[in-house]
Amino acid sequence: MPMFTRRQTLIATAAAFAGPAGAQAPFPQRPVTLVVPFAPGGIADITARAVAEPMARLLGQPVVVDNKPSAGSIVASQTVATAKPDGHTLLLLSNGNAVSVGLFRKLPYDTLTAFAPITTLAAFDIGLFVAASSRFSTLAALVAHARANPGRLNVGTVAAGSTQHLAAKLFETVAGLDVLVVPYKGTPAVLTALRAGEIDLAFEIVGPMLPQVQAGALRALAVSSALRNPALPQVPTVQQAAGLAYDVASWNALAAPAGTPPEVVERLRAAAHEALASPAVRDKLGALGVRPTGSSPAELQALLAREVQRWGAVIKKAGIEPE
Repeated sequence: MPMFTRRQTLIATAAAFAGPAGAQAPFPQRPVTLVVPFAPGGIADITARAVAEPMARLLGQPVVVDNKPSAGSIVASQTVATAKPDGHTLLLLSNGNAVSVGLFRKLPYDTLTAFAPITTLAAFDIGLFVAASSRFSTLAALVAHARANPGRLNVGTVAAGSTQHLAAKLFETVAGLDVLVVPYKGTPAVLTALRAGEIDLAFEIVGPMLPQVQAGALRALAVSSALRNPALPQVPTVQQAAGLAYDVASWNALAAPAGTPPEVVERLRAAAHEALASPAVRDKLGALGVRPTGSSPAELQALLAREVQRWGAVIKKAGIEPE
């Protein structure tokens, strides 16, 4: 009897230390690295850092932002796709990942299967901007003019294949227009061309253009998504302004390497959602025209699949040859 009791005690003690079969140590065990495929200072980077700080407090470990900008987000995405699937290396996934599927002949990973989706973080609109002196006071007037004068309206965006460029090409298709879409090297060049009258309309992310709107140098005729933008509540959507079935928004999200344990994904999702609910985070993002938008992993996976299909079709129709 004493030996049997001692044996029971030893088994119970061992079980207490071992935990359930296959159980791992509590997550996280060390700092979490959030790999961002864009340079510091942009909307995506600001969003990542705004969320990383409260997530770190909730997780009890630092969340370190690691910027790895490259064409098509390939370097950052490959870094995460090949990382150990334990939740300590995350990717700021974005619509840029979906666009890259159509822009490159072969990626070093499968965008739809290489990552474990966690949650969307935020959506940010593209604005349709004209110079303050523009003769177009509404988007409906601009569309009517473009239809009456095919090939004579110039639209500026940043680089060919960017979300802004493809959004302009999609707008051309949806509105049934024949316009010249002119890609520029960056936002400053687009702004200069718009103010100089070289282009009639610019498609650009709302955040970087807000100071120009607030200073009275530009006017926003519409925003691209189905919802009005928090930083420009008086500006209608394209649907409201011109009656077009058009809904485009850039977005970013969190993803881990495929194979990351579901309980780790859930811990990260819960921490991200709590961070997004913070008034400080919502105020910071809202001031830049960014809408916090949490989701489930399944919703993010479905969004990514839809965006791959949609932008692939736009790229093909625009005649952009994959690299």
